[in-house]
Amino acid sequence: MLSSPTVPARARRGTRRAAAALVVAALLAAGPAVAAPVPVVPAQEQVPPGLEPYYAQELAWTACGAAAECARLAVPLDHDLPAAGQIELAVTRVPATDGAAEQGALVVNFGGPGGPAAGRVEQWAAGLPPQVRAGYDVVGVDPRGVGASTPVECIDDAAWDARRATTIDRDTPEGLAQARAAAEQFAAACAAATGPLLGEVDTASAARDMDVLRAVLGQAELDYLGYSYGTFLGAVYADLFPERTGRFVLDAAMDPTIDQERWTLDQAAGFERSLRVFVESCLPQDGCPLEGTAEEGLAEIEGLLRQAEAQPLPTLDGRPLTVDDARSAVILPMYNQTIWWFLVQALKLALDHGDGTGLMVLADLSHGRQPDGTYADNSGEAFRAVTCLDFPADADPAAMAAMDARLQEVSPTLGDWSSHGAVECEPWPYETVREPAPIDAAGAGPILVVGGTGDPATPYAWSQALAAQLEGGHLLTRVGEGHGSYLRGNRCIDETVTAHLLEGVLPAQERIC
Repeated sequence: MLSSPTVPARARRGTRRAAAALVVAALLAAGPAVAAPVPVVPAQEQVPPGLEPYYAQELAWTACGAAAECARLAVPLDHDLPAAGQIELAVTRVPATDGAAEQGALVVNFGGPGGPAAGRVEQWAAGLPPQVRAGYDVVGVDPRGVGASTPVECIDDAAWDARRATTIDRDTPEGLAQARAAAEQFAAACAAATGPLLGEVDTASAARDMDVLRAVLGQAELDYLGYSYGTFLGAVYADLFPERTGRFVLDAAMDPTIDQERWTLDQAAGFERSLRVFVESCLPQDGCPLEGTAEEGLAEIEGLLRQAEAQPLPTLDGRPLTVDDARSAVILPMYNQTIWWFLVQALKLALDHGDGTGLMVLADLSHGRQPDGTYADNSGEAFRAVTCLDFPADADPAAMAAMDARLQEVSPTLGDWSSHGAVECEPWPYETVREPAPIDAAGAGPILVVGGTGDPATPYAWSQALAAQLEGGHLLTRVGEGHGSYLRGNRCIDETVTAHLLEGVLPAQERIC
């Protein structure tokens, strides 16, 4: 995830994956390049040969936003070959309100893979408990290949619209061939536009970037809060740099032992379960467009999806609502119950009037498409690039057919959304660099893992698995729906996480909130 260390001025493009991406403002403009690195490294730092200038650089902070500072961090394109060139990462810091940052810096990652953080961290930090804001500088960084950092680039905004408007039935030999051809074209476009960076956006490389950031921020240890994919990034960091792992919170955890197949199946089951809970909550309400039992309500939604598959629904702006966009629209609110009301209204408009406008609004939010037709960031491209490097997938037709049959079992309403997904990585120009395996982060300090029992995107079993794998893992459980737990209105969760960040306090045993 490199053709140039600068960020093009045009808007980045994106897709779904993180619930928090719903309310993101446009990315902040990139700050100036970092000051020239001075090849002096503190004696206590053990830095790989050739990386000393990166670890010793000083950031040139400039004001951005209402109360934030922005800078550019230089990191090597390839940590193992420092002479191969460098890329830049966009970094935003929200200074501690006490003016001293007695706790140091808290680095946050909001998920993905491919989700930006630099442009979102100021808004997010405003919701932190006052004592956390007082003690910490809060820092967000767009990982390599992402957002305002040196980006993965593949296609333009018009091409993203065209991809969304194209329906491919992957269950037929003809459709599968069409999907393979589209995947080949996309991979070739990414390779041509991105260059060597495309093969360097794996999570281990991003974790090594975080250690450069830690040193440049003047921290002996990294204090870190990661959501969703950010938990995987944090766990990899803790495994690589256990002696530099400080107060870690991994919220809505991923299980490092899963491959793309397991990831897909578990998520499909999670979203199907959450959709059932949504239907059960909608049915008793006045104005709910669904009727009958939960099974009958789910069948109505499935019927709407089949209708969109046969004939895309019209919308106010003229773009047809395809079945893929309709599924994205239904899935997105499962991340956060606070927008279930909007899904109710969108379904009512579609079911009662054949109008897909409300669902298209949700689909656009899912994909990061803005009202002016541009995409807010490049998360769609970066997601594909990171996933294909980090998570092996089997694109053998027989294996995909068997996988599809299992998808229909665990998710009869939404399973087609991820059918035959392995074809996306089959033509990728770089091989997978990691095999699924447990992460124990032996020698790291205590790590707080937070999981929600009704989390559809990172099912609770993943948090349980990661907490058990980590040598210092401690599990904190939130009972409830939605993706992510800290700062979601659960006082028990918020107090427990805050206590760990500020004082290193952990629950005496697995705590349920």
